[in-house]
Amino acid sequence: MDILQAIALAVLQGLTEFLPISSSAHLILLPVIVGWEDQGLAFDVAVHVGTLTAVVVYYRKELATIISSWLGSLVGKGLNDDAKLAWYVGLGTIPVGLVGISLSDDMQEALRSPLVIAGATIVFALLLWWAEKRAKEQRETVTLLDALMVGLFQAIALIPGTSRSGITITAGLLLGLKREYAAKFSFLLSIPVIALAGSLKALELYQSEIAVSWNFMLIGAAISAIVAYLSITWFLRLLNNIGMMPFVWYRLVLGVVLIGVFAGQV
Repeated sequence: MDILQAIALAVLQGLTEFLPISSSAHLILLPVIVGWEDQGLAFDVAVHVGTLTAVVVYYRKELATIISSWLGSLVGKGLNDDAKLAWYVGLGTIPVGLVGISLSDDMQEALRSPLVIAGATIVFALLLWWAEKRAKEQRETVTLLDALMVGLFQAIALIPGTSRSGITITAGLLLGLKREYAAKFSFLLSIPVIALAGSLKALELYQSEIAVSWNFMLIGAAISAIVAYLSITWFLRLLNNIGMMPFVWYRLVLGVVLIGVFAGQV
């Protein structure tokens, strides 16, 4: 890996992690187009740390209140809305954790097929389009049922190309949440998911004893954090104005490009 590859992949990861367009599809497509070798596990850990840092910093005030209320609920101070939200984020994380643990290495490898990614990119673009068209946008609160349903949808994102943010926002819209609140709940759900995924990758890295290029790790983490923070800010500010259709059309085009690039290699 050279400095240009590190910067490009960190920017791409930061930009696509929280947009409903699938970061995995982009990170697979770019190296193929430019002929780069795989960036390696260590760099994947670094950019995950960066995107996790971005969402934690963006929601730092809300997270402080949510965590404080959650801790209060543990010592008998009751369940206010913030405490409930903390429990709902935890509940919504359980399905993806259970499904992730149950997937064998062979199943995970099969799901990384470029054509599987292309198919998921297109199919879940159409589902997002359907959710956008029928969205009632009535609520800015999450119920226990909402958390469970969004969590179940999030488990589908283990199929590369689905987009974790895309499928959870889709679920929120189908359940009647307003666009911005559906996105907010999706981003809060990303915190334990990215933390768990990053921890597993870090453990795998430690066990593999792979040599680590710390300069590239730090560059990747810093750039992905900055870009992800700006991406979240931009997305939430423009969401009500632009809606989800630009992302639907982008995903459809991306899926077709992936099929065009990889179909002949099967």
